[in-house]
Amino acid sequence: MAVAGVSQEGSTRRRADGYSGPERTGLWRLCRGPGLALLLSLAAVAVAAQDECLDCHDETAAVVSESAHGWLDCVDCHPGADDPDHPDGLGSTSCAGCHDEAAADLAAGAHDGVADSEVAACTSCHGAAHELLGAAEPASPVSAGRLAETCGGCHANPAMADRYRFRLVRPVEAYSASVHAGAVGRGEAGPTCSDCHSSHRILPAADPGSPVHHATVPETCGTCHAAVTAAYRQSVHGEAAAQGIRESPVCTDCHGEHSILSPREHGSPVYATNIPRMTCGRCHGDLRLSDKYGLAHDKVPAYADSFHGLAMRAGRATVASCASCHGVHDILPSSDPRSHVSSANLAATCGHCHPGAGKRFAIGPVHVLQTESEHAAVYWVRRVYLWLIFGVIGGMLLHNGLDLYRKARNPPRRQPLAGPQRERMSKAFRRTHVLLMVSFAVLVYTGFALKYPEAWWAALLAGWENGFDLRGWVHRVAGVALLAAGAVHAVHLAIDRRARACIAEMRPGREDLREIKERFLYYLGKRRTPPRAPWLGYGEKAEYLAVIWGTLLMGVTGVMLWYETLMLRWLPSWALDVATAVHFYEAILATLAIVVWHFYAVIFDPVVYPMDPAWLNGHSAPGRARERAGAGRTAKRRAPDRAPSPPGEADSGC
Repeated sequence: MAVAGVSQEGSTRRRADGYSGPERTGLWRLCRGPGLALLLSLAAVAVAAQDECLDCHDETAAVVSESAHGWLDCVDCHPGADDPDHPDGLGSTSCAGCHDEAAADLAAGAHDGVADSEVAACTSCHGAAHELLGAAEPASPVSAGRLAETCGGCHANPAMADRYRFRLVRPVEAYSASVHAGAVGRGEAGPTCSDCHSSHRILPAADPGSPVHHATVPETCGTCHAAVTAAYRQSVHGEAAAQGIRESPVCTDCHGEHSILSPREHGSPVYATNIPRMTCGRCHGDLRLSDKYGLAHDKVPAYADSFHGLAMRAGRATVASCASCHGVHDILPSSDPRSHVSSANLAATCGHCHPGAGKRFAIGPVHVLQTESEHAAVYWVRRVYLWLIFGVIGGMLLHNGLDLYRKARNPPRRQPLAGPQRERMSKAFRRTHVLLMVSFAVLVYTGFALKYPEAWWAALLAGWENGFDLRGWVHRVAGVALLAAGAVHAVHLAIDRRARACIAEMRPGREDLREIKERFLYYLGKRRTPPRAPWLGYGEKAEYLAVIWGTLLMGVTGVMLWYETLMLRWLPSWALDVATAVHFYEAILATLAIVVWHFYAVIFDPVVYPMDPAWLNGHSAPGRARERAGAGRTAKRRAPDRAPSPPGEADSGC
């Protein structure tokens, strides 16, 4: 205990330098004048008595001589020890005889009156009476290096924890892993149990007089962290805590109580990626507190959906967190001119990461939820896309469901057609298709991994060092590959007449309306036989045009988001918000269309299952070829599948 330790240290000093300090003053006065002879006589008697104790207790005397009490005589602690006929087991006087202040503090603390007598005894903390050492001695149970172990004798004891209902679980174990314990272990200055809880007057945290009471914690931590505490007291949190608002955070609410870790450690509540969720979000994401104190309830989810929040959720520690913009301890309202996020200081704050913010490009609104965007353009883009996604994908599901139902009722024939078949996809088209297929799949994975970083499939990149940056670069490379596929396709059309003739058939016409009508009559049971499919049906035309449109749209918005800082030099901030919304919802629409429409047509359709091999060898599955045989206006313009290709045009198909 610290108070006792001070007394012990003082005792050591008195022994070493000739009774210096307060005790020396009284003895020095007695040694002057006529009392000198009397004092020498008493000293001789004491030495004689001490020698008599050594006759029986020589081993004990040797131990005592090395302890903090070595300067005392046996009779100082054991009254009656000078009587040669004293009984065995001679008792000792109370420690309070010398350490009255420590005894008074102990009596006023939580340890007084504990049922276990050994807990309340001085020796339970300071060690055996004859071997007691000063707190400055490394071997002392109350030294800085061993105090946690000493306190853990009770507070880490499961039986005592159950008996006295300790509310904190494994506090000593938590402290041992903390940055404070690490400093003490290295011999550096660091707080131990007594520095925060006091030495003898240890009170429960609920007691206003306790150093670890909620209102007192800043003062306690400020003993070592004075500058930080001064900044905290002037913050919005410090002022609220000083007014008695219990929900306002103090040091331990953000940093923890015993397991205080460095901000650089991943397990710390103030580690960069933990701040939004574990620390700031714990209060600012609480609707009860928001309603009680009139706080905005949308800040945490808005941050989580922003680029900064998505990157943080993916584990990127270098992206801006709450503390990066609002400050660490000196957090102030945005209306305060001193605040980091006040209108006057916002450009400088953002400029730490984005040089030129507010000058070369505009600073857009912060903490904006999707449903509360300031610009109407973003609202209407989102609204239109949501209706489009539900309408288009819902229509695809209905169409494919009816088609599957009718083909299940009337299974198609799967025998191969006689004679050679016309090539469906030329080699050039197949190469472009592979590049498009691979780049699109990578874009889907890496793009949605940014939006949903906690998903198990997105976490596959989290195990990599700098996984977030890797995801971003892979996404950009795949985007360039997608645009390259479009460019290769355009060049192919420009230099190949037969390719242009094939793609020209992709223009919608009246025959498509007629095919749709006849096919739905068949689906609804109004027609007994299915209509003959043209060489290029309405489904393939719609899909091709959608790919062209989607590639252009995703390419434009992707480049805008890639070069965001450059775009903001000429465009308002809401334009980037529109680009973000279009990029995200178009990705959803395209992905669902591929899964629902394209995969059914080339994999799950009974006429091609388990796969249409046209993308591999250029020829359709036999069932698909039979569907197209001799069909409609398109079939009249083109030779049926059963007819051989003209000489020299073996690779001229689509």
